[in-house]
Amino acid sequence: MKFRWSPAPPQPLLAEKLAAQLKISPLLGQCLLNRGLSEPPAIEKFLAPRLKNLADPFLLPNLAVAVERLLLAHERGEPLVIFGDYDVDGVTSTTLLLEVLRPLGWQVDAYLPHRMDEGYGLSRDGVENCLKKYPVKLLLAVDCGSTAVETIAWLREIGVEVIVLDHHQVSNPAPEAVALVNPQLTQNSKLKTQNFTELCSVGLAFKLAHALVKRGRETGLPGAAEFDLKPLLDLVALGTIADLVPLIGENRILVTAGLARLSTTQRPGIVALKQVAQSPEKLGTVDVGFQLAPRLNAAGRLETAEESLHLLLAENLEEALPLAQNLDARNRERQKIERGISDEASGIVRSKFNPLTDFVIVEGQLLWHIGVVGIVASRVLSEFYRPTIIIGGEGEAWRGSGRSIAGFDLAAALRECDDLLIKHGGHAMAAGLTIAPDKIDLLRQRLNELARLKLKPEDLQPPLRLDAEAGLGEFTLDSLAELDRLKPAGMGNSAVQFCARNLSHARPLQRMGAKKQHVKLWVTDGSATHEAVWWNAGEGSL
Repeated sequence: MKFRWSPAPPQPLLAEKLAAQLKISPLLGQCLLNRGLSEPPAIEKFLAPRLKNLADPFLLPNLAVAVERLLLAHERGEPLVIFGDYDVDGVTSTTLLLEVLRPLGWQVDAYLPHRMDEGYGLSRDGVENCLKKYPVKLLLAVDCGSTAVETIAWLREIGVEVIVLDHHQVSNPAPEAVALVNPQLTQNSKLKTQNFTELCSVGLAFKLAHALVKRGRETGLPGAAEFDLKPLLDLVALGTIADLVPLIGENRILVTAGLARLSTTQRPGIVALKQVAQSPEKLGTVDVGFQLAPRLNAAGRLETAEESLHLLLAENLEEALPLAQNLDARNRERQKIERGISDEASGIVRSKFNPLTDFVIVEGQLLWHIGVVGIVASRVLSEFYRPTIIIGGEGEAWRGSGRSIAGFDLAAALRECDDLLIKHGGHAMAAGLTIAPDKIDLLRQRLNELARLKLKPEDLQPPLRLDAEAGLGEFTLDSLAELDRLKPAGMGNSAVQFCARNLSHARPLQRMGAKKQHVKLWVTDGSATHEAVWWNAGEGSL
């Protein structure tokens, strides 16, 4: 795949000014400017993210109403149930809230829907099964519910109140919950702040926990004065990184603190998970995203995430290790299923793909496993760089998952296809849907019509974002250590990338790897020489 090189515009005068003011290198100064940071106070907060800089949780829309309703339930001894979701964000959110509410005296249980039987979100089937198991009058929907207008209206009719804690796009009209706590609502309110709009549900769960403890200390809630929220930050980092939300603002603070907790955590479930994944002692975002998160996701992708919840709640390693080992086995099973469907889907697309006319890819097949369609969509997107929806299932209602590219809001596009869909929801870069199989071709046609209006040809070529052009002499152990201050890297804060021109080989190339598919080379610009590796260069001659 050819990339569209996208070098950041050099700003040497500003970079030099920042370097002098903050005692940093001009190279780091340029990287900060590339990330929209030009004022020293904001830069200092970015380079040294601290929990004390987290904003007041009560600034979140409707959070105060949710807190008051939960405190009323505590006062009455009224039981409630957390209705979560089956991905890592949903499971970590549910775990975090259980670990706050139970010790502080709430009567609370949790229910995670079954992907195959009940589908995504606050579905009528899922809620009915939940209430059969836990016949409560207060339900806290976490990581779902922002579009569940009909289900929440039905719950109100039967006397069940609903609090929604979610970060996905909100339907219009919005569901009439007791409190709809969703940072997306800040865009439509008098509160014009960007502090919270990128939080995922586990970040919101932490904010709710912070608000409950804060109000509890003011009202004399037993246990609130000494309750420590910091041990929960391992869950926040795990869910935030797994959900691929931008690691900026509040998320940057939470993930920085959470990664430190993850590396030293004594939580038996995570200790066991790190053990089966053979994770390094000090974890980074890549380790969490590619080692821990897929294993924690494995159970929910194939059936139910109950096992993942039990793992995170495990009280000792003897209980946790068998659960982690089972999730590891399920992950291998998931990988096998995913590879088969990915190969099949890519082959279908490859056989008919026209880069000039195909702006969106939509493919579906009978019995494609709905638990892996999202991962398959990501793989197809990475090959063809088009917004991609992969659909599978059986019967009259198939389910699909989509991934998008910059410039195409997938959730908004699906709203334009509402008449073709049974159900849909999500956000700009990822969304889910339910559809009758005979409507798939119409959906492909409609989405392509919308995409041709939104996307320019250059949008369909993946960008290779470059922070700067630099000489090899600028890369030393000290400068690399300084650039590490930009971490944690992820969505919204890409890992630094540079280019250097006019290089030549200083020594003959050397092949590496079991199949000699990688190449080690030594490059020089005349002033400095560095070793480099070309991964997956191929097996032929160079």
